[in-house]
Amino acid sequence: MDSTVTTGAEENVWGGGNRPLGASYGKLMMWFFLVSDALTFSGFLAAYGFSRFKFIETWPIADEVFTHVPFFHGNYPMYYVAFMTFILIMSSVTMVLAVDAGHNNKKNAVIWYMFLTIIGGAIFVGSQAWEWATFIKGDYGALETKGGRILQFVNADTGDRAAIGDFAKTIPGERVKHENKNGIWYYDEGYMPSYNLEEVVAGFKADPNILIRTEFINEEGEKAVLNREQSLAKLKEAVLVVEGANLVRNEYGSRLFADFFFFITGFHGFHVFSGVLINVIIFFNVVLGTYERRGHYEMVEKVGLYWHFVDLVWVFVFTFFYLV
Repeated sequence: MDSTVTTGAEENVWGGGNRPLGASYGKLMMWFFLVSDALTFSGFLAAYGFSRFKFIETWPIADEVFTHVPFFHGNYPMYYVAFMTFILIMSSVTMVLAVDAGHNNKKNAVIWYMFLTIIGGAIFVGSQAWEWATFIKGDYGALETKGGRILQFVNADTGDRAAIGDFAKTIPGERVKHENKNGIWYYDEGYMPSYNLEEVVAGFKADPNILIRTEFINEEGEKAVLNREQSLAKLKEAVLVVEGANLVRNEYGSRLFADFFFFITGFHGFHVFSGVLINVIIFFNVVLGTYERRGHYEMVEKVGLYWHFVDLVWVFVFTFFYLV
């Protein structure tokens, strides 16, 4: 008799129909997706960390790259990125409140908190788009050598970065002749910087207060600044002017930094954008009373899991790119 009871118990355990952790099929599948996505982001961040520490002596300093704030001019290192992080974390808080309201079948509260979550996500995506545009446009400009190294400029009196537009000289030449107003266009030229190499070199030689700063970090943790003689000698290695950053060139330093920045923050931004769209769909379903008629707000909880994951990933991205 005892063996029969035991066999029956084993059949009940292994016969299927169990619900691990009491989760529904939909939530379980969401967890599977999040785990796989977490492994993807982990691989990206591990690759970034390996590349950074392999080229640590030439890696851009985040405090010198992300210094912009919309509608304000000046040097505000990490301020706007911190604001973006705060907005995204607060949107996670409002999502928690929306899920809790759903558990208590409070439709109006779910609508209100979902709306705030959508607004927070939209602000973050818009801020990231602005940050991308600022990063691509550049701020100071630099020169690139034959070996792909970046030469930046500083003011010898203040020690601050100097933009090439502050000292470069405009030299009349083919570019002036072929301006749009003269009726002659360049069709095969592609992107052109604000100043060519000859104009930057001429302006540099005429201004003794401008020095060259290399992309190498010295023992003090700062980019090495050359003296005037060394700067003039280093200038001979320059082959082109670089403004901003893209997948090929980067005025801030190592081009790998720009590649990882665009790829990882873009991949995360796509997740946030997708989350905003999904939240909008769920929001309208809540407004229409779809989940109220079902008697539960499990869809809000499932999209909440995704949104919390996106916020958590950004904490790691923020730490790797901006803080470490």
